[in-house]
This record gives sequence, C-alpha cells and structure tokens, in this order.
Amino acid sequence: MSNGDLFSASAVEQLRRQAPLAARLRPRSLDDVVGQEHLIARGAPLRTLIENDRLTSVVLWGPPGTGKTTLAEVIASTTRARFVRLSAVTAGVKDVREVTAAAKDDLGQHGRRTIVFVDEIHRFNKTQQDALLPAVEDGTIVLIGATTENPFFEVNAPLRSRSTLFRLEPLTRHHLRALVDRGVTAESVAIDDDAREHLLSVAQGDGRQILTSLEVACALARARVSGSAPPQAGGRTVHVSVADVEAAISTSALRYGRDDHYDVISAFIKSIRGSSVDAALHWLARMLVAGEDPRFVARRLVILASEDIGVADPTSLLVATACAQAVERVGMPEAQLNLAQAVVHLARAPKSSAVSRAIWTAMDDVRNGDIGEVPAFLRDAHYGGAAEIGHGTGYVSPHDATANRPASPVEDYLPEQLRSKRYYREPE
Repeated sequence: MSNGDLFSASAVEQLRRQAPLAARLRPRSLDDVVGQEHLIARGAPLRTLIENDRLTSVVLWGPPGTGKTTLAEVIASTTRARFVRLSAVTAGVKDVREVTAAAKDDLGQHGRRTIVFVDEIHRFNKTQQDALLPAVEDGTIVLIGATTENPFFEVNAPLRSRSTLFRLEPLTRHHLRALVDRGVTAESVAIDDDAREHLLSVAQGDGRQILTSLEVACALARARVSGSAPPQAGGRTVHVSVADVEAAISTSALRYGRDDHYDVISAFIKSIRGSSVDAALHWLARMLVAGEDPRFVARRLVILASEDIGVADPTSLLVATACAQAVERVGMPEAQLNLAQAVVHLARAPKSSAVSRAIWTAMDDVRNGDIGEVPAFLRDAHYGGAAEIGHGTGYVSPHDATANRPASPVEDYLPEQLRSKRYYREPE
C-alpha cells in the first residue's frame, strides 16, 4: 500500500471516529437495521428486492429518524448498481440531467444500472421531478426517493405511479432501547436505568434523535466526571445519569410509569366528559411530554366522540376522526396542535350517552337470547317464490308511502316479542 493510500485510509478512519454517533452506528447490512420488520424481515418485500438486486424505483415515506437514509445506505453497500446521491435541497434540473446522462452512458457501455437516491424528494419542485420522469420510465435509473411528507401530496402523480411506495413506521420503544444499548456500547459508558427511560420517553419513534441526545448526554457525563479525560480514566466507568439526559434534551424527566399511563388517560377522558377544557388540556400535555403515543390518544378521542357525545353534537365524531387522520399524516410535534383543537372541541361539546347506552343495551339483550324471528314483511323478497311464503308481503317503504298507503309502523321492525323495547332515547 502506498503512502497516499495509507494517508487516505487514516483520514477515513479519523473521520469515522469523529462522526456523529448516529452515523457511526449506521447499519452496514439489512440484519443490522433496527425496526421496519414489515419491509426487511426475511421474506419481506423490500428485502427480497434488495437481496436479489431487483430493486425498482421506490419512495420511502415515514417520520424522521425511522431509517429511510439508512436503508438507502444499505442498498448502496449491497447492490451491484452504481449508486448516486442527490440532495433535493441543493440539486437542480441541471444536476438531474447530468446524472441521467451518465446513467444512460454507463448502462450502454457497461450494462450497469444506476440507482439515484434523492433525500427529501418532497423538496423537488414539479420541474425537477419531471426531469427525473423519462429516466425512471425507461429504466435508465432506479429512483429511491425519501420523504417525511405524504407522497400523495408532494410527489408528482406520474413519478409516484412508476414507483413502489414503502411506508416506514415510527420506531417502537423496543427498537429505541436496542439503539440506546448500541450507542452506550459504542461510547464505552454505562447508563442509569432512569436516564435510559427518560431518553425513551421523549424520542417519539425517532432513532436519530435518541442517538443524538445520547451522544450529548455522554459528553456531559464525561465532563462531569473527569473533564476531558478518557471514558475509563483511572479505572472509573462513566455513568450517564438522568441529570445528564435532562441537560442534553432540555427536558426534565417526568415520572410516567405503567400506573400513570392508566391513571392519566382516565383523568383525561373524564375531564373531557365533564367539560373541563383546562383539565383536559393539562392531561393531554402530561401524556405528550411523557412520550405517550399520539395515535393512542387520537383513538381514544374518536371513541369518546361517540360514547360520551354522540348525537348531542354529531360534528364531534368528524372532528375526532379528522384529528386521528392528521396525527397519522402530520406526526409529532406538529400534531399536538391537532390533538389540542380536538380536545377543546370535545370538551366544550354537549354530552350524551344515549348512543352508547342504546347499543350496549341492545347487545346485552342479544347475548341473553332476546332475538326473535325476523318479521315476515322484512325478509328478503328478491327471489322467485318469496312472495308465496309471505316474505316481503305488507312491506311499504317510506319512499313509496302515500296518504292511503302509509309506511310500515316503526315499532313493527323489531321481532314481535321485542316490540315494547326502547333502546335509544333522545338526550334530555
């Protein structure tokens, strides 16, 4: 090896040691990737395409820190194709055309495909995306686009239709714990249990964020213990404390264990039911700061909109459902605004349990055997011979009713032995 090669190798190694923790821990193979099992587990679709070098154009869509760039890096290290990176922040139409021209030349001369990775592809405008389209369409390049935004809104329809969409999910607490453990090993430190839990509680499914916060906490712990001394100077192992984590993320640790989860969500629901807007917002804030899954909160709001409000304010279900959709599409931290708006609306809405009581009472009767036969006039009459056995006879639809031929009485729609039942009662 020449001196120049030795110098280059040394420089690369030095850069690797100085790189951010998230970059140092970036996986080199699919087996090292944390999370996204639905895409990269053995036999999963994306893994199959990558391992067989049969990848077609794809758009990787998901929240920050879920592994979009990581997957692109793994593809770069495993594929036989030429791999080119474009930044949607700095690249223009000229850059796109230069890349596609080089890809066409490489394909013609060497028979080698080119994979073009465009990070933050939603930042490409229509003209830039259109410049990619011919090369994607004729197979000159294989596009990997990464975006945190909904591609149905941000990626041109022609480009999107020629790409396979893969949705990446926020990392679970289990996945984040695995990343923290890897980071602790890489940093040659120990971490206290409460410090680890605090990191996990604020990560919101973002792997890059939790590693960045851990790296800062490790630096603070070293400075606290021994200034600029090595991690294990004097035989002492550096312990990352909850105070180090708090300082790294500028957020105080909030006690929020399993019991707190159930108690706080109970207080949250009861506050909305009791029309206490300020209390409901307080409990919402407690959950969000503690790292509660916002999708869980949104689901509870959808349930509450029917269970505790119902027809007293039919718009509440629309608001809650729209909130749940917004949480999925927008993600945290911005979705906290959608949740807060829904909470205020639901807390201020008139309350009624008429709908929930009606369906629960009806289901209790059915479970207890109060079912009866379907009245003959309500039975299916859309087949030959139905009229001969009385099915459908006497039924008058409200659409066909006249003064001389009134619609069938509403009480007759129940089985005969249940016609005195009244499940639904209008709110008083």
